[in-house]
Amino acid sequence: MKGQILKALRECDGQLSGQTLSDLLGISRVSVWKHIQSLKSAGYVIEASARGYKLISSPDLLLPYEFTELEQEIHYFSEVGSTMDVARELARRGAREGTIVIAESQVHGRGRLSRQWFSPQGGIYFTFILRPGISPVYAPRVNLMASVAVATTIRNLLGLKTELKWPNDVLIEGRKVCGILAEMEAEMDAVNFVNLGIGINANTSIHQLEDKAISLKDVLGRAISRKELLRALLTEIRQQQPLLMEPALLDEWKKLSATLNKYVQIVVPGEVMVGRAIDIDTTGALIIEGRNGSVKKALAGDCIHLREEARNASSGGGQSAVLNTQDGADSS
Repeated sequence: MKGQILKALRECDGQLSGQTLSDLLGISRVSVWKHIQSLKSAGYVIEASARGYKLISSPDLLLPYEFTELEQEIHYFSEVGSTMDVARELARRGAREGTIVIAESQVHGRGRLSRQWFSPQGGIYFTFILRPGISPVYAPRVNLMASVAVATTIRNLLGLKTELKWPNDVLIEGRKVCGILAEMEAEMDAVNFVNLGIGINANTSIHQLEDKAISLKDVLGRAISRKELLRALLTEIRQQQPLLMEPALLDEWKKLSATLNKYVQIVVPGEVMVGRAIDIDTTGALIIEGRNGSVKKALAGDCIHLREEARNASSGGGQSAVLNTQDGADSS
């Protein structure tokens, strides 16, 4: 109901009377007044006069009733340990596809390999529950789909050039603006659910010493509407979902890729691969061509883009050359 009241107030140029809202929404004027007071408590500035109500300003909060058509699917927290943890419990209890967990901040936000994801106020942090009905071998395509959706949304809405770094980062100016984490629970031949976690550095300020990250606010020199960005992103994800198993998804990822045709170092437990990233296969694995012409596939791992001097060092072979690439990494 709060979402419908906000929608009505935003569509009205002047004041909207309590009686008009009552008739429009099919509730009493007392109920209208109570919802208005609740909105005011949440930070909305609503002017009340004898002629009715007028919305003056809205807080920069990702409240469920800001997304009227999705309100029933959203679980909102001002602060939470991790949206991924909450979503996992919801999914295990049978939450349907499209359920969304949103937090203004996370105390224990995490990325790949349980690394900490710094999640202060001003970012966009949410987890989207998917039940894609695919074989587990194709689950990495969910990362590709999400990264394409994020990059496309930022490009279309803000006009910024975004690129994709395999397997799950969105870059601006070579620095990380968004991280994506997909966690799956599956049987041998079927995925039960995939929880898609997305963290965007939106209106946060990145410390000047953190040279591997960037925020939309820092790039644009102004704060953005987080509500507008999230609304557009959720729409884009829904439009991309039907393409999950289509060749068009891989084609779009390749167009946006900052990894393909670069020399890379892929670090996985027990192995380090160095070579040129030449393609991705149908599962989303990165195909790497070594200096001797050998071809390997990386299903997951830390991907480091190598600078020219590191690439040349790696061509010399040997463990010492691999270690030298650490100093030549553009990002990690």
